[in-house]
Amino acid sequence: MIRVPEESGCDLCGRRTPRTTVHHLTPRQKGGQEGATADLCPACHRQIHALFTNQELAEDLNTLEHLRSHPQISRFLRWIRKQDPGKRIRVDRRRSR
Repeated sequence: MIRVPEESGCDLCGRRTPRTTVHHLTPRQKGGQEGATADLCPACHRQIHALFTNQELAEDLNTLEHLRSHPQISRFLRWIRKQDPGKRIRVDRRRSR
């Protein structure tokens, strides 16, 4: 689901972006509930799903705090906060584990 209010903020990186997407903190495939969601910019949302499987997200990374504290996401957040919120950010889809 895509949300396009005037301008919204990403719950993960905090950037003000033209649109956000709904991220289920526990993937629906793994029993996630509708209410347990976060509004993320497309770059953060794509990065999360490029790095982690739904199983990893459900077991270990099912809160914003857990996501922010993960070393790979933490490094990404330091970088993404410096980027233009209106620019499309490409994400390497290869899972590097």
